[in-house]
Order: sequence, then structure tokens, then C-alpha cells
Amino acid sequence: MIKTTLLPMLAAGDFRSGQDLADALGVSRTAVWKQLNKLSELGLEVESVKGRGYRIPGGLDLLNEKTVREALQPQSLQLLAQLLVLPEIDSTNAEVMRRIEQGASSGLACTAEQQSAGRGRLGRQWVSPFARNIYLSLMWEFSQGAAALEGLSLAVGVAVARALQQVGVDGARLKWPNDILHEGDKLGGILLEMVGDASGKCQIVIGVGINVAMPKAAGQAIDQRWTDLAHITDGQTPSRNALLAALLDQLLPLAAGFESTGFAPWQEPWTELDAFAGTSVILHSGEHRQSGICRGVDNRGALQLETTTGIQKVYGGEISLRPAQ
Repeated sequence: MIKTTLLPMLAAGDFRSGQDLADALGVSRTAVWKQLNKLSELGLEVESVKGRGYRIPGGLDLLNEKTVREALQPQSLQLLAQLLVLPEIDSTNAEVMRRIEQGASSGLACTAEQQSAGRGRLGRQWVSPFARNIYLSLMWEFSQGAAALEGLSLAVGVAVARALQQVGVDGARLKWPNDILHEGDKLGGILLEMVGDASGKCQIVIGVGINVAMPKAAGQAIDQRWTDLAHITDGQTPSRNALLAALLDQLLPLAAGFESTGFAPWQEPWTELDAFAGTSVILHSGEHRQSGICRGVDNRGALQLETTTGIQKVYGGEISLRPAQ
């Protein structure tokens, strides 16, 4: 894991001389130069101009626990047991699952500037460059097992769309069962993982990833059309700390109340955000393909696919949904 004390000093995007940095850190110019070289390992560009010093073009919007906590609603603060803000981790979901083994309680949230092994559904890599996007995992404990959690990933999608709207980003749409889209391009995704007894007491890790200002070089590793908030807002990107607080404001009450309400109250809001409502699609499930027209979801979160034999309910599994060409 790379550690550097230079990042906060360069986060504003202004030039800082090597001597200024060395004096502020109490180290030699050589030590500063070595730390600057390490920043390239984070995928960060450091510009050097003789007579002016060093800067990170455009600066960095670094995450800050205090800033996030100060932006949270009182109800969210009561529900938040712990907020981990890490510089780098293999996966925020994986870290939360490790904390569960150590006895972590409901309301543990983990975010990081970078993931070295971020995960999406179907075992896909989640591209996670340093300090450019949101990688968030939240854990909540449930007592009634998986059956009481049907539709939770869809409700999380609604919560994410509401959080985006809260920070001034409209137009987010949902793709069953776990994608956040904007004008058909992928903006974010959701990954739920379970620890414990599927028929009784269990812990659910809710993972959310949102592209905020994805560097083009990093985006080349994404195998589908994608977008980010920087593109959507023409560069007027909301603060990552504000977005993180908005997500927690939405997700914490959702997690706390879902076992008692189920998906039913989320059905209509999800339907209003359905990116594929009334369109012809092809469901891919392993080698099996099934075509039909999307007719929303039922009160358990099952996709309702209209086929030649009537409405087929699809509850989950390793399914990818593609629009029919």
C-alpha cells in the first residue's frame, strides 16, 4: 500500500515548490522527489515546471471522514456505527467482510480512495482509480435470512438515484438488477454479498460504485459503454464527500428499515426509474437466452418479462440483460 503525506498538499492543484514541500514535511528535497515519483504508482499525473514547482493538474477531491460526518443527517449519524476512510484497499466489500469476522456491527461503512481488486457482479473487475470515483460498502445485520431481502438490490438502486439527485445530478436510470445508467451508459453498479445463515441471522454487505471523474486511461479497461459525473455535469462535478454523505443518508435508513417493509414500497419508485420499461430485451443466463419485453418488476423484485407464452418472472441468478437489436 502506497502512503504519502504529499497528497493533501497538492490536492488544491496549485504549484508548490520542492523546497516549500520539503520544509512543510521536514524532509529533504530528495525525499520529496521520491514521494512524488510514488504518486505515479497511484495513476496520478504530477506536472513539474522549472521555477514554479510541482502540481497535480486539476487537483484532487480527497475523501475526509470529518467532512462526510458533518454533512450527514442526524438520523444517519445515529445509524452509522463506524466510517472507515482508507487510502487503498483490495476491495471495500472484502474489507467489510473481514470486519464482520472480527465482530463488526450493523452500520459499518467503508470507503477508499482506490481499490486494487474491486469487484462487480459475475466476477468482473471494478475499475477503481485513485481519488476519482466512489467505492462504498455498508454492512447491516438481518435476522430473517435471504427470503426477507428479496428486492434489496433494486431498492439500493433507487436510493443511489435519489442520492445523485440530492447532489444535483438528474437523469439516473436503473437496469435490473443492479446497474445505474445515464442516457444508456453505465454510471455505477451495486454488489450485494451475504455472510452468515441464508435462512436466519446474516449480514449483508451493500457495495456501491459510482464513476465520478474516471480518467480516460483507466476507463479503457471497462468492457461496456460508460459515463461519469464529470461528463454528465460538464465538469461541474459534485464533491465526492457530499456524494458519499448523500449515499449514506439514503442507504442507512433503507438498510435499517428494509426487513420490516420489504420491497413493496420501493416497487413503484423503481418502476419510475426503469431504463428498459416496455422495451425488447434478451436475457442471458449462462448459455441460455430468452427474449421478451420488460414489464417492470413485481412486489418481490422479480423482473417481469413478457414472452410469447405470457409473463415470465425472473428472480435472479447470473443474468445479464441486453437490449434486443
